[in-house]
Amino acid sequence: MDKAIRLSVINAKAKAYIELIKLKLTLAVVFSGLFGYCLAVNTVVWWKLIVLGLASIAITGAANIINQIIEKESDKVMKRTAGRPLPTGRLTVKEAAIFAFILFSVSCYLFVEVFNVRAAALAVLSLLLYGFVYTPLKTKGQVAVWVGALPGAFPPMIGWVAATNHYGWEPGILFAIQFFWQFPHFWSIGWLAFDEYKKVGIQMMPGDSKNTDTAFRIMIYTLFLIPIGWLPYMLGMTGINSAMVAMIGGILFLAQTFHLMRTCTDKAALQMMFGSLLYLPVVQIVYLIDKV
Repeated sequence: MDKAIRLSVINAKAKAYIELIKLKLTLAVVFSGLFGYCLAVNTVVWWKLIVLGLASIAITGAANIINQIIEKESDKVMKRTAGRPLPTGRLTVKEAAIFAFILFSVSCYLFVEVFNVRAAALAVLSLLLYGFVYTPLKTKGQVAVWVGALPGAFPPMIGWVAATNHYGWEPGILFAIQFFWQFPHFWSIGWLAFDEYKKVGIQMMPGDSKNTDTAFRIMIYTLFLIPIGWLPYMLGMTGINSAMVAMIGGILFLAQTFHLMRTCTDKAALQMMFGSLLYLPVVQIVYLIDKV
């Protein structure tokens, strides 16, 4: 019986640690990093791709843990976050901090030893901006979304630099696409969680309420995705077919913002959120298929 109890406790702890790194969100981030790596190389070295995935999971997980440590008290208040490991007491802050440090250390080692210092520096900068700048700023005003969009746009850039050990226009363009994509993505989430965010003093939308003016601002930022989607083709990274697909995807995404402007409903915001989750991986996959 004692052995069964111990196994149950170990399983519960393991599950809590996995929850702590926000695995689904982390894997989405990792996908963007792997996309940047694959786009940069002529031949994929699969063991390096696996290592890059592990290093990316570790650094992203560490950043997510720092975010949850800082937001532990506000997470208790919001319904969608109250069940996380720290608010429920399934893990202590000390346990979370130690786990974050281990993940951070493993990630830095892998980036430096297998790839290069430039990629490691971008990964560390991403963690610092997300955990220690963006997270505290969330209660200070809308500037937090701009700051948060920076580390959120780093993954494909990190993947490219890990493959080439080179900064330049190519990784900058990958950064720009993901940077502007994040505004409609985060603002659709902010729209849906507006009341809960308001309870803890978090402002995640470009306006003060869920109205046409706020939806209009979301539309303006989404508009940037249409011309930016052409840049990989114009720089000779990808072919014309992927540029057309990116443009069509951008237009469809933009149409969802018009629908939000017209209706100003949570349903329209939810549709836009799912649209954002579909847009980015589809465009990235098409770029890979059509790379030159």
